Amino acid sequence: MRDRRLHTVCQEARCPNIYECWERRSATLMILGDICTRSCGFCSVKTGRPPYPDELEPYRVAAAVNAMGLHHCVITSVTRDELPDGGASVWAETVRQIHKQVPSCGVEVLIPDFQGAHTALQRVIDAGPEILGHNLETVPRLYPRVRPQADYNRSLDVIRYAREQGMTVKSGIMLGIGERASEVLQLMTEAIAAGCQIFTIGQYLQPTRNHLPVERYVTPGEFSQYRAEGLRLGFKAVEAGPLVRSSYHADEQAALLGS
Repeated sequence: MRDRRLHTVCQEARCPNIYECWERRSATLMILGDICTRSCGFCSVKTGRPPYPDELEPYRVAAAVNAMGLHHCVITSVTRDELPDGGASVWAETVRQIHKQVPSCGVEVLIPDFQGAHTALQRVIDAGPEILGHNLETVPRLYPRVRPQADYNRSLDVIRYAREQGMTVKSGIMLGIGERASEVLQLMTEAIAAGCQIFTIGQYLQPTRNHLPVERYVTPGEFSQYRAEGLRLGFKAVEAGPLVRSSYHADEQAALLGS
């Protein structure tokens, strides 16, 4: 990653599963730089004014995927609200280059909301990723505090639109940040209705003292109950546990759904 001047969410977001995933030949690369235009209360990625996108980044990403011998690659990005297409053209070229250079590697994208622009979203879909993910992150009531520049219904629309285009769709949330159990179940029901097929649930962990505090630690038993409820509601795959993150066991989920 360092040799090719690339970023991984595994490192930038301080994911606790980095060693397990990399050992499994599965990694999450972060494109469009490491500076985000949004300031979510839970995220440790830097906020500020990012530089103009590097046009050669998609080629370097594909070369890194090839060099690492990945068989399943998750691509995510910072949010680039200042760009006319939200960075969708870079997203699309990255997917195309990975498929071109490493045909055996499945590509899963974990995208921002592109401010609700279907034209940008369609550009990514047309590139042909095997799985399209967009995280709801938390229940609607907490959006002003947790995701102040995002909108719950807009995120639901991303899921709905992608599924309508035939994509395998994935989303996820974190717990322990002030949500109620009834709100979580309502969110899961709405995600299913929008077309979400794969769902992840993890524990929020405060990355620094400047981020939102942990309201409570959810027990393993509660995670098991949410997983059982998710499968009952109709999700094809549910990952739920304290250290579960968006791309945790992503390769296994892809295999399960044949993506």
